[in-house]
Amino acid sequence: MNIIKSLSLAFIGIFLLGILSSCEEITDVRTLKLAHSLDVTHPVHKGMVRMAELINQKSDGKLQVQIYPSQQLGSERELLELLQIGSLDVTKVSGAVLENFVPQTRVFSLPYLFRDKQHYFNVLDGEIGQELLLAGEKYWLRGLTYYDAGQRSFYTQDRPIRTPEDLEGLKIRVQESPMAVNMINTLGGSPTPISWGELYTALQQGIVDGAENNPPSFQSSRHYEVSNYFSLDEHTAIPDVLLISTETWDDLTDQQQRWIQTAADSSKKYQRKIWAEAEEEALKTVQEAGVEVIRPDKEPFQEKAQTIYEEFKESEPEFYKLIQRIQNVK
Repeated sequence: MNIIKSLSLAFIGIFLLGILSSCEEITDVRTLKLAHSLDVTHPVHKGMVRMAELINQKSDGKLQVQIYPSQQLGSERELLELLQIGSLDVTKVSGAVLENFVPQTRVFSLPYLFRDKQHYFNVLDGEIGQELLLAGEKYWLRGLTYYDAGQRSFYTQDRPIRTPEDLEGLKIRVQESPMAVNMINTLGGSPTPISWGELYTALQQGIVDGAENNPPSFQSSRHYEVSNYFSLDEHTAIPDVLLISTETWDDLTDQQQRWIQTAADSSKKYQRKIWAEAEEEALKTVQEAGVEVIRPDKEPFQEKAQTIYEEFKESEPEFYKLIQRIQNVK
C-alpha cells in the first residue's frame, strides 16, 4: 500500500513539474502590442509586418509582436498617449503628429526642406536622424526607425492646384500639426484638422475641399473616389516614425532590445523598396480611375514657403540652427 501511495505521489509530482515547466515555457514568451492607423495593404504596414517576423525569427519565438492596424486602438495622437502611460508597447505615427509630443520633430513638416530623396535618406540615417529618434525619451517615447512616407501633395475635388493661388479659399484637411496649419495658411489655403479615419466622409460631404498626402495613402484610403485632381507639388517629405514606450523598452533585456532594434533597421530597408514600387502602382491606379495627375512648377510654392523659414530665423534661433544643419547635410 505504501509503495502504491509513493508511486502515486511520484506521478503527481512529475505531473505538477510538467505543468510548472509548461507554465515557465509560456511565461518565457513575451508579446508586444503594436498599433497604428494604416490599412493592411499599405507599404508601411507591410514594413512593420516584416519587423514582427524578424523579431520572431531572431528570438526563436520568445519575443513576438501582435499588430493592430486601421485605428483599431485609436487615432495616432491617442496611440502616442497610450505609449506614454505604458498601455501600448509600440506604434507608428506620422512625424507631423509626433511634433505635438516631441517639439524638435516639427522640422520634418517644413515645406521643401529636403533637396531630393537622397538628401532625405542621408538626414534620416545620419546623426541628426538618430538625435531626433531619441529626442522623445524624456516624453516616454523612444524612436526605433523611420519608414519612408514619400512626399505629400495636394488632392482636391473641384479645382486643380497648379499654383499657390489655386489654394485660396479652399478648406484643406491637415494633420494635427501646428506646422502643417502654418504651411497651408502661408500657401493661401484654409487648414482644417480632421482625423485620418474621418477624412473620406469629410471629402464626400464637402466639409473640406481637399487634403494632402502621398500617392500610396491617397490610393489605399480610396480618397481618389471622392477627389478628381492630384497635384504633385511634393511640398513636404514627412517620415513615419516607429516608436516604443520607454516603459516597455526599459523593461526589456539587452538581448531583447537588440532583437527589436536590429529588426526595425532591417525592416526599414525592405519598406523603402516596396514603397518605391507602391508609389508607381498608386499613381497608375488613380489615373486609371479617372483622377487627373498634375505636375506643377514647384518654384512658386517654394518661394512662398520661404517666409516660414525667415520666421524661425528670428523667433527660434536654436530651431533655425537645426534647419541649417539639415540643409548642410550632403
